[in-house]
Amino acid sequence: MLQVLGEGGQAVLLLPGGGEAVEGFFPGLVEGLVADPGCRVILYDRPGTAASEVGGGLADATDAIHTVLTDLSVGPVVVIGQSLGGAVAMLLARDHPEDVAGLVLLDPTPVNDVTLARQMERTASVTAILSKAPGLGRAFRALLRSSATRSATRHSMTPAARAAALTIADVDLPRLSTAATGLERIAQSFTEAQLPLVPAAVVTADRRPGSSLRRAHQRVAAALGTPLVSWPGAVHEVHLSHEREVLAVSRTVVRAVIAA
Repeated sequence: MLQVLGEGGQAVLLLPGGGEAVEGFFPGLVEGLVADPGCRVILYDRPGTAASEVGGGLADATDAIHTVLTDLSVGPVVVIGQSLGGAVAMLLARDHPEDVAGLVLLDPTPVNDVTLARQMERTASVTAILSKAPGLGRAFRALLRSSATRSATRHSMTPAARAAALTIADVDLPRLSTAATGLERIAQSFTEAQLPLVPAAVVTADRRPGSSLRRAHQRVAAALGTPLVSWPGAVHEVHLSHEREVLAVSRTVVRAVIAA
């Protein structure tokens, strides 16, 4: 998918997590940003993700996005990325800083931490293999769906957010593994110092202060000159558990870009 919504204003690019399709992934965010402060929102399924007709992966994601943005002639964009989409947002800012006016990173995959990147890539690979066993595959899917249902109830998610949570829970684990392939290798050459200093927000899930993932997010926030943001009860899918807060943070970054 490649679609631009909104008549004008600051361009915003949405990058979903994992290998998920962008349509429906960020409920309320598209409409909210088009309405206020009046953005053009770009929906794009990067190569190798669910609805993309083009193969590819992490290694060539930023060049593919750069080509799309160049063809659209929308100028530098505010990139909003969740999970693996957040990692791609950081890589785009490093590889093509001329394309990035601002960053909103929602519990991003820690491409700035080799150890965590290795663990996540291996976990995705092992889980994908195990999921192909009929009994284990069914058990994985049931567990993920049950967890998503409980989270939706606990956070009083909107109907659209609940639907998105259940769609994410029905993840294609082999496709997720493919989407994460190369994460460790890319992390070996990435440092926070490579990020351009642009208006930004870094949101982390509600984890204990000393967790490795929170520390990785803290380093990214420090490099971007912004405080790390977290809300009580926030989960990895923070754009669903805290839909209004994510919209507010995104608007703040967009307005900072407009004012710069």
